[in-house]
Amino acid sequence: MKVLLTGAAGQLGQELIASRPPEVELIACSRGELDLADADACRAAVQQHRPDWVLNAGAYTAVDKAESEPELAAAVNAGAPAAFAEALAATGGRLLQVSTDFVFNGAQGSPYRPEQPLDPLGVYGATKAAGEAAALQLPGARLLRTSWVYGPVGKNFCRTMLRLHALKAAAGESLGVVADQVGCPTSTLTLAAACWRAIGVGADPAADPSGPRILHWSDAGVASWYDFAVAIGELGVELGLLQQAAAVRPLTTADYPTPAQRPSYSLLDCTASRVALGLEPLHWREGLAEVLRCMAAARP
Repeated sequence: MKVLLTGAAGQLGQELIASRPPEVELIACSRGELDLADADACRAAVQQHRPDWVLNAGAYTAVDKAESEPELAAAVNAGAPAAFAEALAATGGRLLQVSTDFVFNGAQGSPYRPEQPLDPLGVYGATKAAGEAAALQLPGARLLRTSWVYGPVGKNFCRTMLRLHALKAAAGESLGVVADQVGCPTSTLTLAAACWRAIGVGADPAADPSGPRILHWSDAGVASWYDFAVAIGELGVELGLLQQAAAVRPLTTADYPTPAQRPSYSLLDCTASRVALGLEPLHWREGLAEVLRCMAAARP
């Protein structure tokens, strides 16, 4: 199976490369090799490589910056999937579009099912929703929505919190983190496994071979950003990544204003998708421990 991967230098892209199954011929493209803002380049890459799947893990993910760069966010998050879908319709390939919990408004207070209507709050979520619609124009496309992604590499909440825990603890200061936004952290380690399953690699024989077109994948459980930050400190000390964790104080969203409005509740209902993918869920705290162990092992 030939797979064209976008976002190869990102945190998910790097894990997809590291976990590449042996039967996959992987064409991994970073931003320097394939600019997702260039629709012509996206079409040309499909025409040149003629992959069985495009795994579109690249995205414009700067949620706040998107409010001031809507054209660029739209080009990457909506234009690229549209270009891939158009080119793959001609070559006969398929598309896995990685999407986000930010396509929902967070108002319902119960886990969002894959088939529910979308109502994004900001530019980032709106452009990802447009990308979903464009991808689904291709009959062989699948969407995989996820939430609060982090991993042992790249820029993410977990790595930022480790740095801030160390700085604040050394200074004898507390660390303020928003406590009224609820969702579920998702490790790139489990997300990459779900992506490979979604394109039929290593699939459980008992799983549905065709499966639903829209999948939800996050780790199990529920957390606020405050809960996540506390756990990062606790496990960081336990695994030797921190000498001491800072005290974490809860903030409200109003205490920490940002340019982009975020959903207050963005938990995804992954029940049917886990069955379709044939994967058992891992609680987010166990996923965090696994990521932190990877980080500890990589230290000199």
